[in-house]
Amino acid sequence: MFGIFDKGQKIKGTVVLMPKNVLDFNAITSIGKGGVLDAAGSLIGGVTSVVGQVVDTATAFLGRNVSMQLISATKTDVSGKGLVGKETFLSKHLPQLPTLGARQDAFSIFFEYDANFGIPGAFYIRNYTQAEFFLVSVTLDDIPNRGSVQFVCNSWIYNFKSYKNDRIFFTNDTYLPNQTPAPLNHYREEELQNLRGDGTGERKEWDRIYDYDIYNDLGNPDGGDNLVRPVLGGSSDYPYPRRVRSGRKPTRKDPKSEKPGVIYVPRDENFGHLKSSDFLMYGIKSLSQDVLPLFQAVIFDLNFTPNEFDSFDEVRGLFEGGIKLPTDILSKISPLPALKEILRTDGEQVLKFPPPQVIRVSKSAWMTDEEFGREMVAGVNPCVIQLLQEFPPKSTLNATVYGDQTSTITKEHLESNLGELTVEAALDGKRLFILNYHDAFMPYLERINLNAKAYATRTILFLKDDGTLKPIAIELSLPHPNGVQYGSESKVFLPADEGAESIIWLLAKAHVIVNDSCYHQLMSHWLNTHAVVEPFIIATNRHLSVLHPINKLLYPHFRDTININGLARQALINAGGIIEQTFLPGPNSIEISSAVYKNWVFTDQALPADLIKRGLAVEDPSSPHGLRLAIEDYPYAVDGLEIWDAIKAWVEDYVSLYYTTDDAVQKDTEIQTWWKEAVEKGHGDLKDKPWWPKMQSVQDLVQSCSIIIWTASALHAAVNFGQYPYGGYILNRPTISRRFIPEKGTPEYDEMVKSPEKAYLRTITPKYQTLVDLSVIEILSRHASDEVYLGERDSKFWTSDSRAIQAFQKFGSKLTEIEGKITKRNNEPSLRNRTGPVQLPYTLLLRSSEEGLTFRGIPNSISI
Repeated sequence: MFGIFDKGQKIKGTVVLMPKNVLDFNAITSIGKGGVLDAAGSLIGGVTSVVGQVVDTATAFLGRNVSMQLISATKTDVSGKGLVGKETFLSKHLPQLPTLGARQDAFSIFFEYDANFGIPGAFYIRNYTQAEFFLVSVTLDDIPNRGSVQFVCNSWIYNFKSYKNDRIFFTNDTYLPNQTPAPLNHYREEELQNLRGDGTGERKEWDRIYDYDIYNDLGNPDGGDNLVRPVLGGSSDYPYPRRVRSGRKPTRKDPKSEKPGVIYVPRDENFGHLKSSDFLMYGIKSLSQDVLPLFQAVIFDLNFTPNEFDSFDEVRGLFEGGIKLPTDILSKISPLPALKEILRTDGEQVLKFPPPQVIRVSKSAWMTDEEFGREMVAGVNPCVIQLLQEFPPKSTLNATVYGDQTSTITKEHLESNLGELTVEAALDGKRLFILNYHDAFMPYLERINLNAKAYATRTILFLKDDGTLKPIAIELSLPHPNGVQYGSESKVFLPADEGAESIIWLLAKAHVIVNDSCYHQLMSHWLNTHAVVEPFIIATNRHLSVLHPINKLLYPHFRDTININGLARQALINAGGIIEQTFLPGPNSIEISSAVYKNWVFTDQALPADLIKRGLAVEDPSSPHGLRLAIEDYPYAVDGLEIWDAIKAWVEDYVSLYYTTDDAVQKDTEIQTWWKEAVEKGHGDLKDKPWWPKMQSVQDLVQSCSIIIWTASALHAAVNFGQYPYGGYILNRPTISRRFIPEKGTPEYDEMVKSPEKAYLRTITPKYQTLVDLSVIEILSRHASDEVYLGERDSKFWTSDSRAIQAFQKFGSKLTEIEGKITKRNNEPSLRNRTGPVQLPYTLLLRSSEEGLTFRGIPNSISI
């Protein structure tokens, strides 16, 4: 405390918050609370209904219930810390404040002020009530020599006894550590210490502590041998990025595994009902816990509906007529929040899905070779295809363990579909490409095929004169019957458009897509975006103060990611979870992603580096973005390079405001600690790799931040929001294979000739798994009503630095310009890969979107 105040002078503050009763995520728990659930469910449609019983929020927060103390940024006490003002309570409810958002409450507060106090730079806040509330913002007006001061808070405030230290918030000013006003230094470091915790104990609901742990909570050894899964991370056998530590007790049977239970998420990562995206996430949880058992009950009642589709028309019936459901099942599903919108029942006793974009124009164009090739450059997994640079393709698997895994595709196989070209000429002309899943799946096939019938695949494609890709050979491989140490047994299939051979060719393509679907979900989507970003989020919260410019730069790209990753560990990637149920590798799923992580390289996540590594581009100063593409009409690469350059230009503009020399980066203690820990702890299993940036230059900082932002925004959008538009039609993107290619002279072959559709349907994902898959990817492919997109911020007061705001506006204008260019390209008939036979324009990298299933939009962060 400090001296006597002039009672006549006061600083007016406006406090905006949201009461728990409006936001309480846990108010909606399970089937059966009809009224509350209905109100919640309507939020998905964009209606801002109030959930729960509304109390008079004014009386709840007035009196001596919520207090604040200002902290000076310019005057110190005897110990050198910023002066702390007198405890002051909220004064008056302001119900008509015009700037209030939905469900927000505003209160005035009047702080006694003395000129000797200086300019406020922070405040303490205490909640004396038993219920937490969400503090949105605080504005101080009429401060002498300063005017208004903004605090962007966005944080849950629990009863003050929940915390070791009082909760503190800083102004929206920006300071490097060595430029922080001296009175705030102590508070800056103290708050970072609060966020780091001490690494011990089990995390509580109200904790805001960020610490690292391995993926040791995916299995449940105590639940039986079928639920045992390897611990990922912390070993050379199973390397993995780190997740947020929760500190739960170990399982009885395996002390290295953590007991399943409530997934800890640092409190401010879980917004509750603040955002409608939480309803989408909650939809996945409801689906997992409540709906799937009901689906299973219906599907396995063979009198009602067998677990097989009998025709392609029956599959399309999911979107046209729906599946009839028993009344009692429907009554249990319909009240669930989020699922009300997603599982449309239209008042009838049917379960009906929206038609996926891939069949909205043509019901059969998905079957063409051109569409099969196009989806490798403009589909949901466009970042795997490579230039074929050696022939025949070789394996990188250890030959002492896996024998000779070299491809059996011959020149004769290829040249029958190369016209006048030889293989050598096609290779020299960069006309041959490969989609290669052989090495990713071969080590696991013996285990996978205990419950499936799958191959490891290689697909060779030819770049035609019109710019489209034609598949010209598919190799399907199995481990050698005497053991994988003897290599593999392979068959090569060639294109055919009539007779039995055309059906076999369609089945061969389906086996390729099963590989591709699984690789997409586990690697391109989960590992390469969700999992690899989480360590950077943890390190940022632990070591970069909210006052730090790089915290302000990265913050919007981290929103909700820890939350959705926690949900994934609980319902999607866990033992027996949705991924294991609906994708080919089953219980081997996440283990396969660990093997792929061994070869993950941070610097290759930059789109130009990725394209060069895959042989899809070479450096060329005369070409756009300094790269010449091997496939000129490569929608993901063409649009992506524009977005990448815009992100990097914005990061360069912003970083240059605060770092004018490499020396400034080297001497920034927070940046150095942040990067060291992100590498050595967050990605600790790869910490000794030579490719990590050393963080010794402005360029290191710009490139690293650009990669993080690209990964969390555009890369995730490219591999996520096309899931339902392409994969909602299970015939186009099957996830499971249950039959090998039939051999001549077998009953399966005869059935295939007699009934090609039935043979295809018996090979791919069956009905129950299809319903699960569609339900999940529909949720994952949706945008929430309050999504914040690239080039936007959720608060205009994110910084007080007008130079940064100007640079950010320039970034937004550039992104709008890029949207126009993408739309123009989509209307260019010569660019055949932009729309393809299915006539679905490539819009995934248009940055803006409406809510719902739009096949476009780049959110700032991995929020679903």
